[in-house]
Amino acid sequence: MFNKWGINQEFLLLAILGIMLILLVFCMVMVIQYNRLNERYREFMRGNSGKSLEERILQRFHEMDGIKDKISDLADRIKALEESRDTSFKKMAIHRYDAFNEMGGKLSYSVCLLNDVNDGFIMTSMHNRDGCYTYVKEIIKGNTFVLLSDEEKAVLEETINNSDTIQLM
Repeated sequence: MFNKWGINQEFLLLAILGIMLILLVFCMVMVIQYNRLNERYREFMRGNSGKSLEERILQRFHEMDGIKDKISDLADRIKALEESRDTSFKKMAIHRYDAFNEMGGKLSYSVCLLNDVNDGFIMTSMHNRDGCYTYVKEIIKGNTFVLLSDEEKAVLEETINNSDTIQLM
């Protein structure tokens, strides 16, 4: 019958043997993969029954509950930090000067600290040969009810216009 179609029986036999060898290699690869998977399954199912698997699953759920509680705690702490950030001092400027015209050197200074809505204070320290005097003046929304010196006005204006860093004048 093969001769009638023009097919040589020897070539057909060789082709079938080649296909069988390829299938044998595929079977060997599949057996190796099955053995690896079976080892992993046995490692996962350590123990005599499904009870050990159930215990492991319950343990993981308990660990996830603990992680959920920690995440909730961290979220509360982040919220508290964000709220305190809104009232913290973010703007600062320092102005050094000679308060008594060549008598004490440039040891006097005014420091202004403000938050985002320009609430804070100005601290002025005036130094001379006899001593040091320190004054603190409250700032509310960029204004004060106390008279400011020229240096204090300058440091206040610089601090209000300051957006992110310490300014030395």
